[in-house]
Amino acid sequence: MGTGQNNGTQRVAIREAANRLGVTEAAIRKRIQRGSLDKEMGTDGRVYVYLDLSQDMPQPESQVHHEALVEDLRGQVHYLRSLLKEEWDGRRRADMMIAQLTQANAALAQSIPELEAPLAEPTSTQRFSDGCKERPWWRREFGG
Repeated sequence: MGTGQNNGTQRVAIREAANRLGVTEAAIRKRIQRGSLDKEMGTDGRVYVYLDLSQDMPQPESQVHHEALVEDLRGQVHYLRSLLKEEWDGRRRADMMIAQLTQANAALAQSIPELEAPLAEPTSTQRFSDGCKERPWWRREFGG
């Protein structure tokens, strides 16, 4: 692995370039096709690219960790959005039930006066037992 021209670039194999940049080898090949990376065919038949040393290149471990963290966070966001949607739906159902119960309660409140029976006159047995001060039947029959 040698240094390229004295312009702050380094000549590295595709695999090493992918590791240094924290991307796949296919991504490096795409960059070569687009012309964003200069390439050179080595005498050993391998393709080499020139990386700019002036740019900060992420370490592959930190890049992989970063990508894993981003994916984990995306999963958490998706999960939290689904929970939030369930809560919104539950709240909407609860609000509908409260509205229905409020309407039913208002209707029942209007019918309460209709349900209250007027004070009825006492029945004949009530009148007899309340107003009667006669002797018990056994005294009337057997004397006393």
